Amino acid sequence: MPVTLKTIAQKTGFSITTVSRALGGYDDVAESTRQLILETAQALGYQPNAAAQRLKRLRANTIGLIIPTFGPRFSDPFFSELLAGIGNQSAERQFDLLVGTQAPGPNEIDAYRRMESGRVDGLIVVRTRQNDVRIYHLQETGMPFVAFGRCDEAQDFPYVDVDGEVGMQKMVQHLVDLGHRRIGYIAPPPELNFSQHRIAGYATALKMNGIPYDAALVIYGDLTQQSGAAGAVYLLGIDPPLTAILAGNDTMALGAMSTVRERGFVVGKDIAVGGFDDVPDAEYAHPPLTTLRQPIYDIGRQTCDMLINIIQGIPLSEIQVLLEPELIIRKSTG
Repeated sequence: MPVTLKTIAQKTGFSITTVSRALGGYDDVAESTRQLILETAQALGYQPNAAAQRLKRLRANTIGLIIPTFGPRFSDPFFSELLAGIGNQSAERQFDLLVGTQAPGPNEIDAYRRMESGRVDGLIVVRTRQNDVRIYHLQETGMPFVAFGRCDEAQDFPYVDVDGEVGMQKMVQHLVDLGHRRIGYIAPPPELNFSQHRIAGYATALKMNGIPYDAALVIYGDLTQQSGAAGAVYLLGIDPPLTAILAGNDTMALGAMSTVRERGFVVGKDIAVGGFDDVPDAEYAHPPLTTLRQPIYDIGRQTCDMLINIIQGIPLSEIQVLLEPELIIRKSTG
C-alpha cells in the first residue's frame, strides 16, 4: 500500500496541510516539526508526487479553476461574478487564470490531473460537496488549493465560506415576522455541502418559532431557473396552500417567481418569494427579489489572494474564513 501524505499525518499527529508544507519546504513550518515529518516520511519510504515535484521546480505563474457544470450552455450568474473576482485579482498579482469545465463524475479527477501536470501552480475548488473527492485528491498530491466552501469531513484545508445556516435563519425569521407560517423551500442538490447548511437554517428557524418542519414542503432543485419553476409548480399545488416560497439560490427563486405569476398570483402580495446569493439579476427582477447577499465577487478576489499567498509561501492571516450573509429585503416579500 503506497505511503501518502495522510499516512504521514496519522503517524506524526500533524494535519495533512502541515505535512504537505513541511515536505514542500515552506518556511511557515517550525523547524522541529519539519524535521520530524521529514524523518517520518523517509522511514516510511514516502515517494513524492511527480507532478507536484515538477511544479516545485518550475512555477507556471498560473492558477486554475475547474467549474463543475452540466450541459452545453453556461449561463450561471453566480459563476460570472466569481470568475470576475478571481480573474481581476489574479491579474493584479500578475498570475494567469486557466479555466476549465467538467461535470462531476468519474472523469472529474482526470481534469484536475491535467491541470496539475505543470500547467498551474494551484487550484481554486468551488461548490464543495460531502465526501468531496477533489479535496481528498488535492490533499494527497500536495497541490496548493483554496476552496470556496466547507466539507462535511475534517476542515483541514484553507477555505472561504458563507454561513448559510445563519443566513436562512434570517430569511425565515423575516417571513415569520410578516405573518407567514406555510413556507415552502426549493433546496439545492443535497450532495452540495452548502445545501445542508441552508436547509438546517430553514429547519432551525421554523422550530424557534414553534412551526413544525414538514418534509412535504421541501423539494430539491438543480440550481437552474427551470428547476425553480418546476419546484414552484409542486409547492403551489400543496393543500393547505403555502404563502411563501424560499429557494436555495437566486436563479431558482427567479424561476419560482415566473411560475407564481403564471398561476395568476402577485409576487410579494399573494405569495412571498426569497432567494440566496444576490446576483445582479435579483435587484432588477419583477418585483425585485428579497435575498441573502453573499459577496461573490469579493470572495473570488479573496480566494485568489489566499491561493497566490500559499503558492508564494506568504503566511495567511486567516486560513479559514466564514462570512455572514446580509438579508436584503425587497418587494418580492411584500
